[in-house]
Amino acid sequence: MTLYEAIFARRSVRKYRENPLGTEVLAEIQNYAASAKQLPGHSARFETVGGDALKGGIAPYAILAHSGGSDAELVNIGYTLQGVDLYLQSTGYGSVWCGMAAPREPAPDYRILLGFGETGVPLRSGEGDFKRKKLSDLCDTDNAAARAAWLAPSAVNFQPWKLSFEADKAVLRVNVRGIGRVLPGKLYLFDLGIALKHVELALEHEGKTVAGFSVTGSGKDTAVAIQAGSDGF
Repeated sequence: MTLYEAIFARRSVRKYRENPLGTEVLAEIQNYAASAKQLPGHSARFETVGGDALKGGIAPYAILAHSGGSDAELVNIGYTLQGVDLYLQSTGYGSVWCGMAAPREPAPDYRILLGFGETGVPLRSGEGDFKRKKLSDLCDTDNAAARAAWLAPSAVNFQPWKLSFEADKAVLRVNVRGIGRVLPGKLYLFDLGIALKHVELALEHEGKTVAGFSVTGSGKDTAVAIQAGSDGF
């Protein structure tokens, strides 16, 4: 299963088997996370730990994300770690974003974690298994990139963004309303990065060239533009 295919099958897993993973498996997952593609100019650090190292964790293992705390750095973590999330699910493991968990040993640059482990919970069978807003609430265009973003996971399934397309770029903007205004921290910025990864994978699956990225604004005015190559979007 490719990362793009995993978009349509993944689920947030909260039930895990107690089977411990071997050191070679954990090393492979750590290496994948450490070498995962990040947005230009960013270098978040990722650390794989056991569940006993966490407070409030719900999985037997986790990948902790460490970085600076700027808004662009939080978007980068969402973008990068979502690639790892899709990788884990595409290779048969369960995974879940844990915005409320934290390492037992405080770390000033810790930002968020992705829990994972073996599971018996099945993957989804397609778009019909997802509970999401109407696609038209999130994007005026119905295409592969919009549908991939539509299925992106987000805090309390709030989907706090909107996607638009121009001739030479696709733009994701924060769109926080209702309950999203009272979510702790800036979880919507991780969500923006998660959706960004889905858009990139869909564009590449369609044979489009992604020429670059730019993050502008801050807080609830944050936006991420994906620049098209000469073939446009």
